[in-house]
Amino acid sequence: RSEDTLKNVLSGMMKAPFFPVPMTNLAAQISFHDFTAGATLTPAPGIVLRTAPLNHPNRATGYRVEYGGKSICYITDTEHVPGKPDRRVLDLIAEADIVIYDCTYTDDEFPKYAGWGHSTWQEGARLCEAARARQLVIFHHDPGHDDAAMDRIGAAAAKLSPGSTVAREGMVL
Repeated sequence: RSEDTLKNVLSGMMKAPFFPVPMTNLAAQISFHDFTAGATLTPAPGIVLRTAPLNHPNRATGYRVEYGGKSICYITDTEHVPGKPDRRVLDLIAEADIVIYDCTYTDDEFPKYAGWGHSTWQEGARLCEAARARQLVIFHHDPGHDDAAMDRIGAAAAKLSPGSTVAREGMVL
């Protein structure tokens, strides 16, 4: 939608009641570069940023950053269809070094939240295996999952997909 430009979205977030200083008060010269999900961008020499639309009720975009022969993917706010791997996600994460994936729920919890726009750590593991991605990073945790639940998820993920890790505050990848 034309009103969903980056400038309009950020300007809307930087005004009352969300923020006390409107973007028009900033002294910086800011330029905005909109894109359509599915585009490939080159923000700086040697950096390739691939994008893909994700399955979310309010739209979302997945990202793959490639630099120096390495790649990291950020796949948030996406809902999978059980038994039907998302081809756009598979293409984006193919042979990636790191995949940070929306793992809000477990497969057992997922049916209760169908339509909410989120996925499971097990689907993340299945996608990474199918795409031959090297490491799954489990993130976008359900706020109802306490530390003990996250530890159980991490242990189960490590068995199913060796090298998987649960994202934690302050983690550096």
